[in-house]
Amino acid sequence: MKRVKHLTVLMLVIMLVASLAACGGNNTTNNNAKNNAPATEPAETKTPDEVTAPAEKVELSFWSLGTTNYEELGKEYTKEHPNVTIKFQNTSDQTAHHNNLTTSLSADSGAPDIFMLEIGFMERFITAQDKFYNLNDLGAKDIQANYLDWKWKQASSVDGSFQIGLPTDIGPTVVYYRTDLAEAAGLPVDPEGFGAAIDTWDKFATVAKQFKEKTGKPFADLTDLVYNGVRDQSADQIYFNKADGSFIGDTNPQVKKAYDFTVQGIQEGWIGNTLLWSPEWGQAMNDGGFGVVLGPAWMAGNIKSNAPGSTGKWKITQLPEGAGNWGGSFLTLPKEGKHPKEAYEFIAWLDSQASQLESFKASGLMPSIPALYGDAAFTGFQDEFFGGQATAVEYGKAAERVEPVYYGPLHDQTDTFFKDALKNVLEKKSDPAKEWDAAVKKAKTLAERS
Repeated sequence: MKRVKHLTVLMLVIMLVASLAACGGNNTTNNNAKNNAPATEPAETKTPDEVTAPAEKVELSFWSLGTTNYEELGKEYTKEHPNVTIKFQNTSDQTAHHNNLTTSLSADSGAPDIFMLEIGFMERFITAQDKFYNLNDLGAKDIQANYLDWKWKQASSVDGSFQIGLPTDIGPTVVYYRTDLAEAAGLPVDPEGFGAAIDTWDKFATVAKQFKEKTGKPFADLTDLVYNGVRDQSADQIYFNKADGSFIGDTNPQVKKAYDFTVQGIQEGWIGNTLLWSPEWGQAMNDGGFGVVLGPAWMAGNIKSNAPGSTGKWKITQLPEGAGNWGGSFLTLPKEGKHPKEAYEFIAWLDSQASQLESFKASGLMPSIPALYGDAAFTGFQDEFFGGQATAVEYGKAAERVEPVYYGPLHDQTDTFFKDALKNVLEKKSDPAKEWDAAVKKAKTLAERS
């Protein structure tokens, strides 16, 4: 046993010496041996970019509405995402825009990847959930807290499980006015002074009549916007009862007030005879053909595009007796789209805080992200078109005065009845009372049939 023990110890010593030799001076020899060995093909290493397959080429069709800077922002996005192409189709005709989508969805053919849905038409589409992607499934829940709660809920199902669109802008209404014409009429030029001179609808009418007498020009541009300005100050609902959908326009005192006030402007001659969105309207805007435009925050983009020759001659003040909210949109994804992931990634980027700030600066789209309201880049932005005014301040004031109202799915069609009645009073000298009765009758018939 002792002999075996000695042999074992001897073997261990020999192994230890050999091990030390291998780890010591012979290391260089071993490395040289490796270097002199026949070359073998090393394992291929790839960078992350090489490992990832080239991104699929994706074309997204986008039906946009009104004056926005979305095409410019889209160009920025595609520079960062060269595999994505965005094809825009823009219109300013709200009714045709939404009717075209209705037709496409009914035929299951022709709908775009991205559709800009205006709030006045929300009730028509939010119940057609099988025709749209649920944005909650694509990540919308993660950004919900970024937006105004009431604005987000306008595009949500009752239980909040389905989200049809991401909120873009809101539309608090203000008064856009020409400072050169105000001065010619002997009115204050600064926003606070001009606003104080018209801070009730009665005072507005008095100033409007005096303006026409002194300048020979209408004070307000057209019937539709004057009517909207008063109508949208309705309490809670306008034409339809939100509980049962019944027509209430004939008993809503604010609707009758809006109608009668617009008739007064027609009869006293201080409302112009131009058509909203027409070339004549834009030309008169540029040339100083009228004094004021009553419109939402996004109207700034239309004024800038229609009246480039009037830069520096406009300012903004508050609407008499409160503010309404006209419009505001959402970005939706019809299910016909074949690239929901890429489409959602784009609209989330387009609707981010940074992009909403750019949309406000470029097109006057009032952000739906409240974090911007206290941002110095927002409140301190001075718009040279509006004489260097910090326009965000006025929009912020208007937003705080807004009391959101219920529209209902038949709002747009019903609204047309009353505006056509006013047009007849203006152009055909029709009897206002008879025109009112005819509009009410049409509205009731529409509601009963629907």
